[in-house]
Amino acid sequence: MKAGRGAAGGFGVVTRGRIVLVLLGFVVVAIGVIARRTFGINQATDLRTLESKRDGAIALRAKLETEIRDASSRSRLVPIAEKRLHMYVPSDSQVIILPRQPR
Repeated sequence: MKAGRGAAGGFGVVTRGRIVLVLLGFVVVAIGVIARRTFGINQATDLRTLESKRDGAIALRAKLETEIRDASSRSRLVPIAEKRLHMYVPSDSQVIILPRQPR
């Protein structure tokens, strides 16, 4: 009876062990997939944050370059130099052009 019961009348120890291993493998793979997706979502969030900061820094740099260009323009510097340093743009009669000597 023992021989007949094991062969035809139910699961054997070996078959149950295989089913347990398959189910355990499935659970391990599922945990790995969930962990990988969670890690990927966190990385994507961090990446979006960094891209946003980079875009803000690029916009600020462009704004500062424009302000520097405007502040260093001749039309802006001449009145400041005349007022603070008592400098002025000479008239044409006050300018002397010296010829360059050939070498």
